[in-house]
Amino acid sequence: MITVHHLNASRSSRVLWLLEELKIPYNVVAHQRDTTTQLAPKSLHKIHPLAKAPIIVDGDITLGESGAIVEYILNSDPQNRLRPSTKSLEYCHYLEWLHFAEGSLALPVISSVLMNMENRDGLQPMDAYIAKELALDFSYIEATLANRAYFAGNEFTAADIMMTIMLDIAAKMGLLVDRTNTLAYLSKMHSRSAYKTAASLG
Repeated sequence: MITVHHLNASRSSRVLWLLEELKIPYNVVAHQRDTTTQLAPKSLHKIHPLAKAPIIVDGDITLGESGAIVEYILNSDPQNRLRPSTKSLEYCHYLEWLHFAEGSLALPVISSVLMNMENRDGLQPMDAYIAKELALDFSYIEATLANRAYFAGNEFTAADIMMTIMLDIAAKMGLLVDRTNTLAYLSKMHSRSAYKTAASLG
């Protein structure tokens, strides 16, 4: 059985959500951030050298990086659920958004989170770059969701799991004001029972 090393207030909720959607049994080992520094605890160092969540342990395999873990779990699913056929156009969309979440969107969103933790006096050199990247990314997301029910097309896939968790962080930062399609999409994702279960774990 897969063991998920889950860190509160982190992107490891993606893995819990995916396992819940697929109804794959799993164990959770909960790790808590330091309340002062907000850093991961030393307990994660014992599991993986990077000490970053999520981490899964499945037999002899210890694996980090949420995108890699999502792919690993999907590859182990005999029913091949939550991703389109590799021969379809939807699969191309799926691949793009599966990687967009961490490849394009994560940097400006997480940079905003980190800068918000500082006591800052006026604009800083990176602010204009981050604002430009956020506007570009969210405009692309908004336009995509104007034409599709989900990121890959008309069916929910693991790309939605990857994207939603990053969009949740953006929403908490107030970065999605007036992004009506994106906010409506998030509301739809939040109504899924598997999402609710994963979110309840912190």
